[in-house]
Amino acid sequence: MSTRGFFGRRPDADTAKRLPPGQYQTQDFPVLSKGATPRVAPADWRFTLYDGPRPLASWSWDEFQALPHTKWHGDIHCVTKWSKFDTDWEGVTVDDLLAAAGIAAPTPWVLALSYDDYDTNVPLADLQGGRAMVATRYAGQPLAPEHGGPARLLVPHLYFWKSAKWLKGLRFTAEDTAGFWELRGYHMYGDPWREQRFDTD
Repeated sequence: MSTRGFFGRRPDADTAKRLPPGQYQTQDFPVLSKGATPRVAPADWRFTLYDGPRPLASWSWDEFQALPHTKWHGDIHCVTKWSKFDTDWEGVTVDDLLAAAGIAAPTPWVLALSYDDYDTNVPLADLQGGRAMVATRYAGQPLAPEHGGPARLLVPHLYFWKSAKWLKGLRFTAEDTAGFWELRGYHMYGDPWREQRFDTD
């Protein structure tokens, strides 16, 4: 669990406008996860959309790379209070995934599923409209394993624990189902601008 505290000196006005409450700017890219880093070779990677336990569509790495790719530039914010500005990502938007699968989302709620058995809930509305992607590249390079490669969810307008690393699928659920950190006291939504870190916020 992260704790509230004070980091560094007061930022300048331009920086402060981009920092959600309680955040500080970092120049590096901290590595945080619940356990050891999985090593998933692209040849062994597969991404699947599920409706509950039922598979709806699935792609191998090569099939996924053939889908339309989108670039995104912007800031990311971690619940442990660091923010990193001007990051560059590339991947397949959730909109394009649904279009490629030829399906409409069956429910308004989603669990992101990872190869290390991590999961996290995200409302479908926060994944559509170009707001989220399955990212495979960062800063012009293939996504490194320590940052979730070969693929991670990117939902940059929410705290970064929602951007699940080592992504293997999205599961549509019948209700808003808590994931790994949500079951351990983190907020069900996680808006950094509203400082929704914990379930009491």
